[in-house]
Amino acid sequence: MKSSEIRALFSVVSRPEVVSLAGGMPAVTALPLDAVGSMIGELVSGMGAQTLQYGSGQGDPRLRERICDVMALEGITDASPSEVVVTVGSQQGLDLVTRVFVDPGDVILAEAPSYVGALGVFQAAQARVRHVEMDDEGLIPEALEEALTAASAAGDRVKFLYTVPNFHNPAGVTLSEARREVVMAIAERHDLLIVEDNPYGLLGFEHGPMRALRARNEDRVIYLGSFSKTFSPGLRVGWVLAPLAVREKLVLATEAQVLCPPSLTQYAVARYLDTQPWREQIKVFTELYRERRDATLESLDALMPPGTTWTRPDGGFYVWLKLPHGLDAKLMQPRAVAAHVAYVPGIGFYADGGGREYMRLSYCYPEPHQIREGVRRLARVVEAELDLHSTFDTVDTGTFRAAPPAPRPVPGSLTGPANRDQTEDVQA
Repeated sequence: MKSSEIRALFSVVSRPEVVSLAGGMPAVTALPLDAVGSMIGELVSGMGAQTLQYGSGQGDPRLRERICDVMALEGITDASPSEVVVTVGSQQGLDLVTRVFVDPGDVILAEAPSYVGALGVFQAAQARVRHVEMDDEGLIPEALEEALTAASAAGDRVKFLYTVPNFHNPAGVTLSEARREVVMAIAERHDLLIVEDNPYGLLGFEHGPMRALRARNEDRVIYLGSFSKTFSPGLRVGWVLAPLAVREKLVLATEAQVLCPPSLTQYAVARYLDTQPWREQIKVFTELYRERRDATLESLDALMPPGTTWTRPDGGFYVWLKLPHGLDAKLMQPRAVAAHVAYVPGIGFYADGGGREYMRLSYCYPEPHQIREGVRRLARVVEAELDLHSTFDTVDTGTFRAAPPAPRPVPGSLTGPANRDQTEDVQA
C-alpha cells in the first residue's frame, strides 16, 4: 500500500498562501447551510432514537428509494431499492466490489489515466491493473478489445473493467454516446463485467445527464454512485447498484467491514432529498463549476507556454494538462509549491508508473480570481522549468547550439494537443 499523491498534498494545500488546484473538494458553501443545519437538528431532536442507532447493513429503505429516483435522471429506470446497497461514500462501494470479485493476481482493466483512489483499492487487493487508452471521446473501444484479447491469449481472466464514463477523473473527458454502445457490445461478446463509477454525471455544463452504461444492461454493469459531489462529501454517503446475487455478497462484506453505514448521515440525505430543492441545487453547483472551468481554460489559453496541452471538460471538476516535452510534473512539484501553487502529478493516476509529464488541475474549489492567480504562478514555474531543461550541444568552437524543438504530437488522443492556438476539444 502506498500513500496517495493527493493525500500527501493536504498539509501543503491547507496553507493560506497556496492556491490549490489539487484536491477535488466540492464547493459546499454554495449549499443553503442554514436550511441544512436546521434540517439535521430537527432530525436528531425528533428522530434521535432512529438516527443515532445502529441500522441495516444494506442501508435505510427510504434512502434507497430516493437513490432510485436520482439514478432515473441518467436513464436507470428499472432499479429496485432491493438492489441498492448504501455505502460510506462510493469509495467503500468500490472496495466492497473489489473484495467480492478479486483475488490476488487477478487482472482489472482501467482507463489510462485512472482515478487514484481506485488504483489504491486495486493495489491493496493485489490485483494486476492493465490500462486501456483514452482519447477525447473517452475509452477507446478498439483498445479495450485488444486488452481483452491479449489477456485471453495470456491465460488471464479479466475480472472487470473499471471506468469513469462522465467527466472523467482525472482526464476530464466523457465517453461518447456512440462509444457507449460499442463498449457494451464488446462486454457482451467477451462476457465482461463493468464497474461504472459515476460521481459527476449530473454536473454537465453543456447538456443534460447522459444515459448510464447501467441503463443499457442491468446484468453486466455494477453502478457506483455518490452524494459527495451533488450534496456533501462530509456525510460520506454513496451506494452500489448491483444484481441481487451480487448485492447479497456486498451486504455480507459491508457487515464484516463496518457493521452498517452511519444512520444519521443516511437520514440526513434522505430528508434533504425529501424536503429540499435538490435538483435546483445541482443547477447552482453546475453554474458555479462552469464559471470556474471557464476561468481555468481562459487562463491556460492566455498564460501557458507553447508545447503545453490540456483537455477541455464539459462537466465535472478536472482539467488534465500535459507539460512540454521533457518536463516531469513530479520533479517540478516542489518548485510549484515554493511558488505557492499546488497540483496533482500525473504519476499517481497510472498503475505502471507512467504519466510523469501530466498533471491534474482541479477548478471546483478555488474562486475564479484564485484560479487565475494559480494558473499565472503555475505558468511561471513551467516557463522556468523549460529554461532549466533547455538542451544545448557543445560544438568545437566552444559555443552552444540549442537542440531542435520536439515534434508536435498528433491530435486525437490523450497525448495530442489542445493548446491555446486551437479551438477544438482535442485532448491533452
